[in-house]
Amino acid sequence: MKNAVITLKTKYYNKAEQILIYFDFNWKIIELARTIPNRKWSASMCCWYVKRSPEILQTIHNTFHEYTIDDLEVKQTPSIVLEHDTSQLTNTQRQILNGFYSYLKGKRYSKSTISTYTFLISDFLAYYHQVLTPELTNRQIELYIEDVYIKRKYSISKQRQFISALKIFKVYYPEVTFSAIDLIRPNRDRYLPTVLSKEEVIYLIRVTKNLKHRAVIAIIYSCGLRISELINLELKHIDINRRQIIIKNSKGRKDRYVIIAESFLPLLRNYLGTYAPSCYFVEGRNQQRYSAESVRQFLRQSCRLANIHKRVTPHTLRHSYATHLLENGIDLRYIQELLGHSKPETTMIYTHVAKKDLLYIKSPLDIAVKQFMSTANEKQKLVISGK
Repeated sequence: MKNAVITLKTKYYNKAEQILIYFDFNWKIIELARTIPNRKWSASMCCWYVKRSPEILQTIHNTFHEYTIDDLEVKQTPSIVLEHDTSQLTNTQRQILNGFYSYLKGKRYSKSTISTYTFLISDFLAYYHQVLTPELTNRQIELYIEDVYIKRKYSISKQRQFISALKIFKVYYPEVTFSAIDLIRPNRDRYLPTVLSKEEVIYLIRVTKNLKHRAVIAIIYSCGLRISELINLELKHIDINRRQIIIKNSKGRKDRYVIIAESFLPLLRNYLGTYAPSCYFVEGRNQQRYSAESVRQFLRQSCRLANIHKRVTPHTLRHSYATHLLENGIDLRYIQELLGHSKPETTMIYTHVAKKDLLYIKSPLDIAVKQFMSTANEKQKLVISGK
């Protein structure tokens, strides 16, 4: 089917600019799409997508060289992809955006933060494209939030990111009228993390038949890894003799050491001997990094086999690791270091889900029943079940 057409589009998705790959159902094209590094499948958009860059665009062309590729939208879309129309932005506003992007890079913010903050400010300027940037006021920011963030039901965390981006934008471009001091971030949602019991974790690992999948689940839990740390973990950073792993350049550009569970070593050696990865601990096709979505997929499948009905993600295993450490009596400071948290307040959330201290708290109902039983006749039984 040489006359098949591969259509490329752009969209800001998962906090980054993505190239969306559309084509009519064709097994050969599907197999080719699966060879693109770091590509992911979106069930909601019914297409493959990959983070946009000139290099990946060239890779897509090389992969589908025998087919017709329609990439006109990608070539005509500016590097900053917005939810609002950017065609009416002035050259001055575009220069301000480019300068803001360079300013963030100069301040050594992470790529994710640079991309997110630039997008948020870009979308804001596109919304008020008829207003000169220096004339933007706090009231216009409030109206924008009411019309965009509230109506579209954006999360509080995204609104907090937008306020943070505005505060930095004010520092970069002090000519704007709005006051950064008067910009208030809404309070965070305080959700307690989902935690598996120790028995559920063991059973989850046992029902996972695929050796690679079992090793991935075991190392995430036994070392408390983030999903990004797992897929970027290189073999040279694993020291089996010392039972240590060094996590390089993790969140916040920090390195840290974590311990390898002694009970995990036989599974680890079996996995390395069977699959013989060349660079990364877990690899996809052509020795490329494994995709995070693949981990989520087989984890969901293992949860079904284990009859676990909680909503379980790779981060749930990390939450479970921290909670079980706390229940085992490990000091909170050590847990903070093992997790790579910058602030102890972040680690403190696990004190709300750990059972260690809660087990020593007696319900007033238990106390009342015990007191009644001690004062009642020895033959008298108090039954509150009604049976």
